[in-house]
Amino acid sequence: MMLWLRSIVFNVAFYVTLILICFIALPTFLMSYRAVIAMARLWARISLLLLDVICGIKVEFRHLDRIPKGALLVASKHQSLWETFALLIVLDDPVYILKRELMWIPMFGWFAAKARMVPVDRGKGARALVAMTRRAKEELAHGRQIIIFPEGTRRAAGAEPRYKYGVAHLYESFGVPCLPMALNSGVFWPRRSLLRYPGTVVVEALPVIPPGLDRDVFFARLQQETETATAALVEEGLKEKGANASA
Repeated sequence: MMLWLRSIVFNVAFYVTLILICFIALPTFLMSYRAVIAMARLWARISLLLLDVICGIKVEFRHLDRIPKGALLVASKHQSLWETFALLIVLDDPVYILKRELMWIPMFGWFAAKARMVPVDRGKGARALVAMTRRAKEELAHGRQIIIFPEGTRRAAGAEPRYKYGVAHLYESFGVPCLPMALNSGVFWPRRSLLRYPGTVVVEALPVIPPGLDRDVFFARLQQETETATAALVEEGLKEKGANASA
C-alpha cells in the first residue's frame, strides 16, 4: 500500500512540477535556446530530488569522465521515461531526437522546438531519416550532443534488445564519436506502470566508439558493449530491489 501511495504522490508532483516549470519558463521564448535547456535541467534536477525524497530512488552516474567535449552522438539504452530527462544534467549541450508527435503537445512541444530538439516523423521511412540527419548535423555543427535511443522505444529491463539500423546510418553520416550509455532505470521505474520502486538507478558512460568504423562493425560493437553493460546493471538493480522488498 505504501509503495502505491508514494508512487501516486510522486506522479502527481512530477507532472505538476512540469506544468509549473513550463509557465515559469515562458520568458525564455525571448532568450537563447540555452535558457530553455537551463530550465529543462532545473526540472530534471527537481524530478530527481522528488524521486529520492518521495520514492527512495537515488541515482548514480558512473564514468562521466569518459564523455568527450563537443559534437557527439550519444546512444543510450531506453527502459523508462527516466532517461528522457535525467540525461540532460550530464551533457553540456544536449539535443534529443524525438517523435514528431511530441512537438504537438502544447507548451512542451513549443519549448522542445525552441531548444532545437530534432523531431522525426516515423511514418515517412527513409525520407524521415534524411530530414532528421540534416537537422541533427546542423546542431552538431554547433558542438552539441545528439541523444538517440537506438531501439526507438522503451524496452523492459532484461527484454531482448531490438536495435534499429538507423543509428549506424547516423554514426556514418555524422563522422563524430559515439558514446554508448547503459542503465537500469527500468528496474525501478518500469515502463507502462505507475509504480516507482526504491533503489538506485545506475547510468554508465561506456568507452567512446571513435568515428570512421565500418557501420556494420559499429552496429555490432554498439549492441555488444551496451547490452553487456546493461545486463550487469540490471542484475545489480534487481538484487537491490529484492533486498529492499525483503527488508
